[in-house]
Amino acid sequence: MTTGPPAGMADEISMLRDLVRRFVDTELIPLEPAVMERGLRYGATAEPLIPPDAHAHLISRTRELDLFGIDVPSELGGHGYGAAFKIIALEELRRSIVPFVLPPDSPSLHMMIAACDEAQREKYVLPYARGEKRSAFALTEPEAGSDAAAIRTTATQADGGWLLNGSKLWIGAADIADFFIVIAVTDRQKRARGGISAFLVDQATPGLDVGPPQFHMGDIPVFQLFLHDCWVPDGQLLGQPGQAFVLLANRLGLRRVEIGAHCVGMARRLLELMVDQALRRSTFGQPLASRQAVQWWIADTEIEIQAARQLVYAAAAKLDAGVTDIRREAAMAKIYATEMITRVADRAVQLYGGMGFSRELPIEWIYRNSRIYRVADGASEILRREVARGLLGDVAK
Repeated sequence: MTTGPPAGMADEISMLRDLVRRFVDTELIPLEPAVMERGLRYGATAEPLIPPDAHAHLISRTRELDLFGIDVPSELGGHGYGAAFKIIALEELRRSIVPFVLPPDSPSLHMMIAACDEAQREKYVLPYARGEKRSAFALTEPEAGSDAAAIRTTATQADGGWLLNGSKLWIGAADIADFFIVIAVTDRQKRARGGISAFLVDQATPGLDVGPPQFHMGDIPVFQLFLHDCWVPDGQLLGQPGQAFVLLANRLGLRRVEIGAHCVGMARRLLELMVDQALRRSTFGQPLASRQAVQWWIADTEIEIQAARQLVYAAAAKLDAGVTDIRREAAMAKIYATEMITRVADRAVQLYGGMGFSRELPIEWIYRNSRIYRVADGASEILRREVARGLLGDVAK
């Protein structure tokens, strides 16, 4: 199985990695004090973690550096480099705690590309690929998280369109989205076997309301979404009725690989901090680097980062080879990487002691904000079942 850069493209991969690394060092890391300071007020104000003027500058810089649209197909105006290139860029970006997203969001983009008609391509996909529109993905509900087939939001045919009713929660970017990709039940009997559909719903559609922020342990705001007799025309149905579950599985697969890359990037930043502390700090007249326990923390961290990276790269390589069903590979990458970052963050806090627990360093931020990754977009327990099914068949259901 291919686990490294695409054949014959090692130089391009290296150039991209260096370019994004410099962007992180010069543009993102200097913003970290402002992000941490704003994070302290999260819940008391609705201000974004990245100041708006700084965000506009970052978007401008990504265009100047030609980082915009890395995996956007060339026919849509992008570079068309594929999943591996985007994954490498995401890994580098997450070395910083600044929650900057390199647009456009790949899972939603490729989900729309796979199912859109020509009108949807012009209205949504093209402006989304150019960064002119933003989206939010609305799947999770109060009674349905990792079990996507259990959603209760319904869509019923009415007057040349569909009436959507239900509620969603933990929806990121709902406050700034121009449109939503809403997953709803169109056939209660079939559900995951032909009864779940996807709809493109504009922010200003009557009957759609975004609730106030849902405050949680991390710093990234999420929202509830309410749909009450929210009517959309037939042209807003993404793909064929009842066929969204395959699209959903593919989208979640790509998102899980991205999460794995995020964890690798965060772990690398923590390892850099751990090495610095081990070499700089002394206790009882000896540097921390001389302590066997510290050496093992650092060695285990490096080993686990490399292992997680290979799982992530292997899944991305399959996507670039044209494999659409990467559920098993994505599950393994996400399980290992998200549990790895938990262990690494804990070691970093322990190595720094009280300073690791303070908000003067990014360690505390990573410790808190990385915890959601073991739950979001498929809990580790659900994903382990996915891996087991591939080996044990129906008996593992």
